[in-house]
Order: sequence, then C-alpha cells, then structure tokens
Amino acid sequence: MSDSSYVPPKVWKWESASGGAFSNINRPIAGPTHDKELPVGKHPFQLYSLATPNGVKVTIMLEELLELGINEAEYDAWIIRINEGEQFGSGFVDVNPNSKIPALMDRSQDPAVRVFESGSILLYLAEKFDRFLPSDIKGRTETLNWLFWQMGSAAFVGGGFGHFFAYAPEKYEYPINRYTMEVKRQLDVLDRQLANNQYIAGDEYTIADMAAWPWYGALVTNAVYDAAEFLEAHTYTNVMRWALEIKKRPAVQRGRMVNRAWGEPETQLHERHDASDFEYKTQDKIGGVSEGS
Repeated sequence: MSDSSYVPPKVWKWESASGGAFSNINRPIAGPTHDKELPVGKHPFQLYSLATPNGVKVTIMLEELLELGINEAEYDAWIIRINEGEQFGSGFVDVNPNSKIPALMDRSQDPAVRVFESGSILLYLAEKFDRFLPSDIKGRTETLNWLFWQMGSAAFVGGGFGHFFAYAPEKYEYPINRYTMEVKRQLDVLDRQLANNQYIAGDEYTIADMAAWPWYGALVTNAVYDAAEFLEAHTYTNVMRWALEIKKRPAVQRGRMVNRAWGEPETQLHERHDASDFEYKTQDKIGGVSEGS
C-alpha cells in the first residue's frame, strides 16, 4: 500500500500523534521533559539501559569481563523504560544528551566519566581492561573496522527495516522493499566475512562480535522482528553458525537478561546489582507485571 498523493509541504510541521510504535514519545527536539535524578548503586559502573539490541551489547561486554574474573567490572544496571519516556529525565540527559540507551557512568574515575553510544562504551571498556580488542595494529584496526560498520549499519536494520516491517501503523511496499534489500545486503557482507573467519574480525572473539550479535544474530535466529523466514535467514549459513555459537556463551546468556522487561519471566532481570541476581531476582522468582504481559 502506498500514498502516491502525498506532496511534502514547503515547511515540515510536527504532528505529535503520527501513529506507530513509540509515536507518543518521538519528538523533533532534544533536552529533558521532566526532572528526575538517576539512581546510583555501589559498584564502579552504573548502567542505565534497556535490553534492546544496543543495550544488550554493553551488558554482554560487562558479563564477559566478569566471566574472566575482572571484578573491577562489577556494575549496577538500572532499567530505563523508553516507551514511558524515562530517557528524557534530566538525570539521564545529563549522562546522554542524545536521550538514547545505553548510557554508562564510570565512578571509579574522579570525577566520574560519562560514556554514551553503545560502540563508544564497548571501546571504552575494552581499552580500560585491555580485553576483547587486539593490541596489534592490524587486529585492532580490523576490529574497529567492523565495530564502526555495525554502528553505521544498525540504523538500516532497526530504524529502517524494523520500523517499517514491525512497528509502522501500516505496511508500505516501497520502504519495506528498500530496507529489506539493504538488510539482506548487510547479511551477505557478514556472511562472506564469516566464511573464512570464526569471528567477525578473525579468529578472536572481540567487541565487534558483541556489537553485531545482538542485531544480526538476533535477526537470523528470530529474536527480533519475527522476520527470519521473510529474510530467508537460513541461507546465510555462516552468519547462522556464528550466531548460534555466540548464543551459547554463558556471559551472553546473562547479558541478554539484564534490563529485559518482556518475554518469559525467567529471562527477565529488570535490574542487576549482584551476580546472584540471575539466580534469585528474575521475574519468575520475585513476581510482578512485565511490559508486554
């Protein structure tokens, strides 16, 4: 379906009720909408996030660091319900003026350091702890090549394909076709790279994998948008092999649960303040109503 009669006006005007998912919080201006301080826990890192693909990147990284026994990477994870506009609170905007999750405060520094944009957070943590980023110039550069590839490409997967395929109020052929073509091209890029490499940047698991897996791994395994059949995900055999391999990692399994507020109750850990929370504080253990239930 298309509306070929639409003619753009000379000057665009914002209509606050434009329809579609998240239309109640989307707006063309920045800055806070209300005053609200962010909570602060006891650990060096304070994460303010939600278990969207971008949020999961960071919780996977932190859990991978803890899996290695790096206790300095302990963190408190506070849920930010973006569908309720919590990312526009004054405290959150102070940490990320772009009002997008995830946002991180490193309170081991004096003064504390704010880090926003998921790729920046991954790079910050990799450099701080000297993990998951090769030290040689070739390996480091290849890892950053793919990290920035993912950061630049995700908008087509989420804001483009995901929006028009899953969230738009009506199905329109042109944008779905346009973004499907680009997403399939990206999957082919990744599939070709993984044909001769165990992981994205080579034989070493890096922040490039942590950045890409929550998007492309979730896409081909039907964890986002319910679009695997539509995209013929099974034909990207190297991506599928990589996605399923990473999915088995214990840190990845934990990272997916943090700040998750939908799905089966046992997969939801709304806040994370201690390693024992995965055992004792998931929604099936503490009860309560979740988003989407």
